Parts: sequence; C-alpha cells; structure tokens
Amino acid sequence: MPRFVVQEHHATHIHYDFRLELGGVLKSWAIPKGPSMNHADKRLAIQVGDHALEYGSFEGTIPEGQYGAGRVLIWDEGTYEPLLDMESGLEKGSLAFHLHGNRLSGEFALVRIKKSQTGKEWLLIKKKE
Repeated sequence: MPRFVVQEHHATHIHYDFRLELGGVLKSWAIPKGPSMNHADKRLAIQVGDHALEYGSFEGTIPEGQYGAGRVLIWDEGTYEPLLDMESGLEKGSLAFHLHGNRLSGEFALVRIKKSQTGKEWLLIKKKE
C-alpha cells in the first residue's frame, strides 16, 4: 500500500504538511490548522510542490536562510488505500482515500475549491462513518 505522512512544521507559522505517495513522489499540501478527525471540520489544504519519497521520513531542522526554515516533526504516518483512481482524481480535483495511521484513520477526501483563484486551494475532509 502507498504511504502517507503528516509533518508538523514550525516555520514562520506552525502548519502541517500532509503528503501522499503517488506517482513516485509525495504529493503535498500545507494545512494551516492541521488535519482533524471530526467530520464537521473542513480544513484548508494548500497544494505545494511535490517532494521526494525520502522526505517522508525527515525530522529535524531546516536551517535559517533556506526555504521552509524551522523544525519538522513527524506528527503521523502510515499507509492509505485509494478509494478512487488517484491520478485522475488529482486532475479532476477530488481525491478519496482510507488512511491507516496512528492518529488519522478512516476515510478522507481532498477536494479542490471550485472558486480557487490559483487552483491550489483544497479542503481536507474526514468522511462520516
């Protein structure tokens, strides 16, 4: 099964980097308030650049002067099961998957905000089970 990781990132502002293994890279979203297990919460998730698979195990400090400077901790990690075709879902702006992590488990969706001006704003939503 493909892997996912959530890294707590103490950069200029604390946020959480949500990463899904897909197509040989980690597709990545920055979540300002962090993921939630409450199905009523819809968390803003801003798509950022892909990261190498090896970055999924990174914990440490990104030095001052470098992009993303600050401390990075692994907040959660595990595997996921795609519930829809992930490649076409990424293009269409709708991903659905089941997470198997220590903190996050169950069905989730990432949905691109239709009125997004940049196309990079998504919502991370915990599905009601």
